[in-house]
Amino acid sequence: MASSNNNASLFESITKDIVDKGYSISHYALPKELTTLLLKHIAVLPKDDFQRAGIGRAEDHAINELIRTDEISWIISNSKATCEWLKWTMSLQVFLNRRLFLGLFSFESHFSHYTKGDFYKKHKDAFKGEDNRVLSVVVYLNKNWSVADGGELVIYDNQLSTAFVADNSLATVTPSLGTIVVFLSEEFPHEVLPAKSDRYAIAGWFRLNNSIANKIAPPS
Repeated sequence: MASSNNNASLFESITKDIVDKGYSISHYALPKELTTLLLKHIAVLPKDDFQRAGIGRAEDHAINELIRTDEISWIISNSKATCEWLKWTMSLQVFLNRRLFLGLFSFESHFSHYTKGDFYKKHKDAFKGEDNRVLSVVVYLNKNWSVADGGELVIYDNQLSTAFVADNSLATVTPSLGTIVVFLSEEFPHEVLPAKSDRYAIAGWFRLNNSIANKIAPPS
């Protein structure tokens, strides 16, 4: 795995971006060894492990192919690749809590797979007062991805989301191998443009513990 010094440099850069603008884009930044493990893992994941993604949570969860058409597979620590991924995200969680005092309590994530034509319309990962997702993390696992392959992540400015603004996008991210995106879950609407090739990523969320009596809040 990558050295702690390399992680510290990356984590410091992510922290500074979150403070300065609320989102961070680090191109080709995921440690090489971890990237290789994850690529090998998704290459052998059974198709049955992926399920059609829905919107909403708990009793409000529903499939809506007008909004999103990707498939997901929730990540658990059942392989070397996923264990190393969860170890890396824990290191990031500890770093962010020490520097920003965010109170990040837990992390959940899934693999996502977009086939040709799949998309995810503009949405937020959390709404103020309604969820406990604090930071969203996206990592891309696509070799030799080009602009012609589509599937870009577009991050929008929530402060300029009016009919009078023709384009309120802040950033457009090509889903290239090892690129990491981190942003405040409540603050930034975002979407995935239609993919023109098979597109793989990990999407995850650092969460607060909104439970009572010291019991762990269940995943959303």
